[in-house]
Amino acid sequence: MTASRLVLTLAALYGAAGVALMAAGTHAAGEQATIAGQMLLFHASAVVAATLARKAGFLNVALGRLAVAALLVGVALFSADLALRAFRSVSLFRMAAPTGGVVTIGGWLALAAAALLAPRRG
Repeated sequence: MTASRLVLTLAALYGAAGVALMAAGTHAAGEQATIAGQMLLFHASAVVAATLARKAGFLNVALGRLAVAALLVGVALFSADLALRAFRSVSLFRMAAPTGGVVTIGGWLALAAAALLAPRRG
């Protein structure tokens, strides 16, 4: 399996988990589960788009990969922490959600840099 295929598979799983968490938040688990689901679902689409943009040459390859990795890791930390709080009333680890949020913001900034530093296309 190629790295791109793995990333796209993870994005699809994030999307599925996002929908499930949003449904659970609506019906039983509350706002934290809904927010976790939204983060997963929104960023799943961004990861798919960034992966395709990198493959098409619209992003600097190294920065594009870093950006996608940061988005995946950051959103996983943030969403897992919120989901655990919603369902088990425990935290993933101290400061997991804020750490995930900072990593996610870093991923977006890396994505912007990757777009600015992309090879020129004629």
